[in-house]
Formats: sequence, C-alpha cells, structure tokens
Amino acid sequence: MAGRVLFFLSSGTFEPAFQAASMGITAAAMGDEVYFVLAFDALRALSRDSFGAPRSEREMAESARAEGLGVANPAKMLAEARQMGAKVIACDTTLRICGLSAADLAGRLDEAMGLASIWRLAEGARTVSL
Repeated sequence: MAGRVLFFLSSGTFEPAFQAASMGITAAAMGDEVYFVLAFDALRALSRDSFGAPRSEREMAESARAEGLGVANPAKMLAEARQMGAKVIACDTTLRICGLSAADLAGRLDEAMGLASIWRLAEGARTVSL
C-alpha cells in the first residue's frame, strides 16, 4: 500500500545520508510518495556537492566497504530517488538561517516552502528523522 513518507535530515555526513537515501530510494521504488526534508548541515552538504561524504575515519571505512560491496553512494541514491519522483525540499527560513537560497541549490532542491506547508505534508505520513 503506497503512502507518503518524509525523511527529515539535518546532517549530511555518510551515515545519516546513507540511511535516508537508501530507505528513500527503496520507498520510491515501492511506489511511495517520498520527500527528503533537508536542514542545516544536510543543506550545506547538498550546496557543496558533498552530500553523503564521510567525515570521520569510521565513516571513511564504512564508505569504502559500501563501495567494495557495489553499493551506490548516498548522493547517487538521492539522485536516483529523485528520478523516481522523490522530492528534496527545505524550509525557506532554514535556508536563510544557513545563509543559502533556493537559487544556490538549483537543480538539487525541488522546492523551498514554509514550515506550515511541510507540517501539512507530514500529516498522515510516515516520518523518519535521522
């Protein structure tokens, strides 16, 4: 039974990005309406094209093991999920707090919206916070 799922992500490092992207691409492939709601470090990472990049030795080792297993990196999974209809969104106020604009994320962010709109999207949806 398809539904709506929102993945709330405020960190853009390998572990949380991998969790969100892998679950999100799976949900999209299963027909769910998927939204990745990015904030703070996840937005900054997206703007720098470093979404899912490892930052610690542990994450570097995990990323290398994932690559060795043939697992796509988080940025690739996010892009593939978007090709399946998933949306990457952010709160317009959070964008400004981060010193960013929707234009800074052109092609990577599907929509900047008010918090009330994000709240309404979450109504009746499954939500995952990472």
